[in-house]
Amino acid sequence: MKKYLIIFLALSLASTAQTTEPEKKDKKTNVFTDAGDAAKIVIAKQKMYAGDFVGAINTYREVEKNNPKNATVLYYIGFCHFNLKQNDKAKEYLLKSIEANATEKPEAHITLGRIYHAESNFDKAIEEISAFKSAANTDKESNEDADLYLKQAQNAKAMTTAPLNVTVENLGTGINSKYNDKNPCLTADGSKLVFTTNRPEGTNAVVDIEGDGKYFEDIYIAGYDSATKNFAKAAEVPGSVNTKAHDAVSSISPDGKQIFIYKNDIKDKESRGGDIFISKINNGKWKTPEPIGKPVASSYWEGGACISPDGKKLFFFSERDGGMGRSDIYMVEKINKKEYGKPVNLGPTVNTSYDEAGMFLAPDGKTLFFCSDGPGSMGSYDVFKTVFENGKWTAPVNVGYPINSIGKEGQLTLSADAKYAYISSDRAGGLGESDIYKIDLKDYAILEKDGKKIKSNGLSILKGTVRDGYEGYGLPDVEVVLADASGAQVASTTTNENGEYFFTLKGGNYKLTINKKGFKQISEEIVLKISDKETVSLEKGYLLKK
Repeated sequence: MKKYLIIFLALSLASTAQTTEPEKKDKKTNVFTDAGDAAKIVIAKQKMYAGDFVGAINTYREVEKNNPKNATVLYYIGFCHFNLKQNDKAKEYLLKSIEANATEKPEAHITLGRIYHAESNFDKAIEEISAFKSAANTDKESNEDADLYLKQAQNAKAMTTAPLNVTVENLGTGINSKYNDKNPCLTADGSKLVFTTNRPEGTNAVVDIEGDGKYFEDIYIAGYDSATKNFAKAAEVPGSVNTKAHDAVSSISPDGKQIFIYKNDIKDKESRGGDIFISKINNGKWKTPEPIGKPVASSYWEGGACISPDGKKLFFFSERDGGMGRSDIYMVEKINKKEYGKPVNLGPTVNTSYDEAGMFLAPDGKTLFFCSDGPGSMGSYDVFKTVFENGKWTAPVNVGYPINSIGKEGQLTLSADAKYAYISSDRAGGLGESDIYKIDLKDYAILEKDGKKIKSNGLSILKGTVRDGYEGYGLPDVEVVLADASGAQVASTTTNENGEYFFTLKGGNYKLTINKKGFKQISEEIVLKISDKETVSLEKGYLLKK
């Protein structure tokens, strides 16, 4: 979707509206003898298509007084209640529509099926959607929707009968609110949790009048308290990140030094329509975000990005031309600190004709988690997993229930030791629209194909600073290479502008080599331990001399 066509698209990871077009064209049997009722139907439809479901219901109800058995009017009233999440009232009117004339608005069966799905009554959901598919004279697009909802209902039924051995816990009021809390992003050491919220607590709390009518999104952060073993109460990220428009975090780098931000400000030409920005931390405060620029940025919508642990690859999602569907996942390699190569679509194995969004690249650098609302989900958006093996991405698999639910899941983020994860979801029982949950994975190896842990599949952290041996300042662009016992290179990176390097890798014996033109090379044997109880972090600093 081109940016100049967009007023606002929420990050959710690339969220799409729940509303679906209720009909293509009313049947000729829908004739209202009262001219006033016929005019009101036109007005009600205009309100409905504009998203004013309350107004549409009020107008339809006026028509209902003279046409209490009109299946089309009853269907539209039910459809509007459904989009207001008033499912009991929606069900009442949809059943009335079917009773009045079962063939006039067969779409009622789809909407009714979706309500039963939301109530976890999967057999009834399957029955109603199948009834629509059996109806005569249904259009192709509606049949495609029915196929999707039917498959999702079948998935939900199967997955809920075979739950994973995990525990899902709401993070509570220290993190969540009655508003929309989503996009959890965790540093590799688990010390910081960054997320997006539209709670009106900040100094820039403004309502998005031209968009969804809710408060604009801001970015919040919480630090981990090792004494209480919980995150402290979340607060706005310090610095110059949040504005009076949409600011949403899509990821934080493993070392916690930079965050990738989705910005959407109709008054700002650089972020109008949705684009990716980067903010870096300096002396405890986050600097003003800078646009990521081309070729990642385009004239189309880009909704978020994440970087590989070695800092060499960037994954992002975009609606640019040439994709498989609405929003697709792309990968681009970094040429240097400021330049990127040509973005590559991950292809039809990963991307579909539906939405792909909400990415997280695991600390192992090869397992990509993302959200999709396609036929593989339990309903709405689910989290899927694909692994880069033998030079290609594996077919994505649904990570299962209860990590996913029949609600809408946002992105998942994983600790370096793979013992726990965080996810956003609007599942039943939350504090607000969408909440952030912690997933205990100690009895389920999420990075393994079969979920069974042969040995510790977590990673450890190696980090440090390379400094000038005479002046003491951090040296940027220093090459840091790790090799295994056989001499084969297993990881490499370059230091940032402060001379810092960061690795996440399995525990073991390594040879670390440091190179920078004009300085003497340093080589050292490193023993990186690993623990089943916590993420091991080893910090090593070096002085380079000429």
